[in-house]
Amino acid sequence: MYNLSLDALPDVQRGIRAKPLFVMHLDVRGPFGFGPTPEGERRVSVVTGGRFEGERLSGEVLDGGSDWQVARIDGSTTLDVRLILKTTEGALIGMSYRGIRFGPPSVMAELARGARVDPADYYFRINPMFETASPDHGWLNRILAIGVGDRRADGPVYSIFEVL
Repeated sequence: MYNLSLDALPDVQRGIRAKPLFVMHLDVRGPFGFGPTPEGERRVSVVTGGRFEGERLSGEVLDGGSDWQVARIDGSTTLDVRLILKTTEGALIGMSYRGIRFGPPSVMAELARGARVDPADYYFRINPMFETASPDHGWLNRILAIGVGDRRADGPVYSIFEVL
């Protein structure tokens, strides 16, 4: 039988380590509300562009991405997003992520009004995955990432980290 205590595990299993990958801002149009669906209150925003900047990876977010959200009955919002990133070198990278945003009702109401809210006052996390044919960026195909979001009136800002 295994000792399932964290203290009994090797260091690599005792915690998550990460290093910065990039910071990204998305320009969005919408949301377009579908209304109540079997999943919840569905809305979709179109990603019309943006930028990402990091030590190992920088460039622009191309027009044509989408952010499919569901406002759930528990007050949280789930995200399902697909984007195309174009690096400063011209490489194309597909980026998809699921996420969740949740906070106290008063904070979520402020966000819904477009007010500036401290991102420490609510939970907004994503789990990006990448796909590219670029030999120089192929390492992205083999990593997991996590991100912390900040919903702003002009579009979300994410800090993205590579999970080590």
